[in-house]
Amino acid sequence: MSEEENRITRLEEMLAHQGRVIEELSEQLASQWKVVEQTRAKLDRLTERFLALEEQSLDAPAITRPPHY
Repeated sequence: MSEEENRITRLEEMLAHQGRVIEELSEQLASQWKVVEQTRAKLDRLTERFLALEEQSLDAPAITRPPHY
């Protein structure tokens, strides 16, 4: 093989490797995005629950001092 053929072969190998790495990164990104969306949904549900509990606590009678004080 000539020097030019070796160079082209190395470039093709590098291109194939980079393509594989890009695919792996894309799959990982898609997986992480699913986790982010699930976490966001859980946070939204927890926020709604917290706000509901906060509203319930506002309706509770005021805390007064016991008569023995």
